[in-house]
Amino acid sequence: MIEIHSHILPNMNDGPPTMSESIQLAQTAVKQGVHTLVVTPRHLDGTNNHPKLDIIKEVIHFSHELEQKGIPLKVLPGQEVRLTWDLAERIDKDEILPVNENTKYILIELPSNHLPKYAEQVLFELQMKGFTPVIAHPERHAEIVSKPQLLYNLVKKGALVQVAAGSINGRFSKKQAKFTNEMIDANLVHLISSEAYHSKKRPFELHEAYNKVEKTFGKQMHYYFLENSQALIENEPIFADPPERIKNKKIFGFI
Repeated sequence: MIEIHSHILPNMNDGPPTMSESIQLAQTAVKQGVHTLVVTPRHLDGTNNHPKLDIIKEVIHFSHELEQKGIPLKVLPGQEVRLTWDLAERIDKDEILPVNENTKYILIELPSNHLPKYAEQVLFELQMKGFTPVIAHPERHAEIVSKPQLLYNLVKKGALVQVAAGSINGRFSKKQAKFTNEMIDANLVHLISSEAYHSKKRPFELHEAYNKVEKTFGKQMHYYFLENSQALIENEPIFADPPERIKNKKIFGFI
């Protein structure tokens, strides 16, 4: 399996504080059946700034440590980039790191509680530059939960969506799991990832999520998500059915 969103590098964001703990977390990924993962330190979120070249350097170092320990895990560079009004300019300045460095896919984190008025314009500008925005964990975004048509509009205009494995597995709440399933049913989800940073607080749980997807939506959907992760890191097209609106949504109390 492939994890496209993780915070496993030591001393970056809320990831492990030491290399030793990062190595231990990598071992749990391999036990889950993960053979490739993208590290995605947060960038431009007001607290964290991890430049492209720094991440690439740390990936080389971490990969060497894994090799020395005999851990069969391929690590690829990436960023979880906060949506900002000047994101297109930052791309022109070569500050932004797409998934696996040279793909057209950029993992985008929306501001926590609202969707900025400039969001559609910035995502459009990214697409005009040849990039495809992948919106991370919108099932935890307060405004999208209360107004899912906002996500529908972004997907309809070309954005892709990644949800957390824990959201599918019910790690956060039953309501969130229900909403995530409704997103999948409405063709509003294209990728799944654990977003792992801690063996207990946020572990690798992709295997469990894929099993739940297969049980709820069938084997074809299971393989759809598997194949999309592969396509993402190989810079291949990701094909998606037309999105649908989530109807009659009145969900409150999300964390």
